[in-house]
Amino acid sequence: SFNALLKSIEEPPPHVVFMMATTELHKIPDTVLSRSQIYEFRTISPKTVVERLRYVATEEQITVSDDALLLLARAGEGSMRDSLSAFDQVRAFSGDTLTLEDVTSVLGLVGRDLVFDMLEAIAAEDAPAAFTLVDAAIERGYDLRLLCRELARATRDLLIVSVDGARIKDPDIASESERERIGAIGPRFSREDLLRTFDGFTKAEYDVRNSDHPRFQMEMALLRLMHLRKLVPLAELLEGGGRSLATPMA
Repeated sequence: SFNALLKSIEEPPPHVVFMMATTELHKIPDTVLSRSQIYEFRTISPKTVVERLRYVATEEQITVSDDALLLLARAGEGSMRDSLSAFDQVRAFSGDTLTLEDVTSVLGLVGRDLVFDMLEAIAAEDAPAAFTLVDAAIERGYDLRLLCRELARATRDLLIVSVDGARIKDPDIASESERERIGAIGPRFSREDLLRTFDGFTKAEYDVRNSDHPRFQMEMALLRLMHLRKLVPLAELLEGGGRSLATPMA
């Protein structure tokens, strides 16, 4: 089919302009690419998506919380169309008043409260609480792969705030109601902990997707991350060893 199209692309009528869109540019033959002007459209930031959703809500006289708008923006993963479609879907279910609970229940998304609760359980090394939270996620019908993804996203947000404290006010990082929890959880993790936790959830998403028992993988991932918090950084071990060697014997 591309070969049949190639002749028309090479010698189009003067009144014709071809506009083609794809999400898989690598599948387009070089013969077509070489005769085309390529424009790459990047994803839209959650802040911009939230502003547009808020404008639509105002015009349509829909009451919706900021937390719900931010979750809708994150659900679209940079696509304005997907976020608007999700917004319309939730409105069809909930009417002209939308809450965060409406968005999570209709779209099956993971609320940030559960995510922060799990991170707090890891920080406190509270294994019973972690098992209880996994139970709650399953009872709510959450996709555990999506839960791992949201946990990795929240861990990344904590790391960014750890590096640059001013970013806590960035709406792409957290809404106003989430800033207090991020500010409370962040200091309980070192940057090394956050890096290990991010890697752990990234791996857990893969393990959950390929396992016949995703619940087991999720539970073991949380326990593994609690255990990793007990590891002492190599630099501290070397420093401690150096001090002990330098200490004179009695």
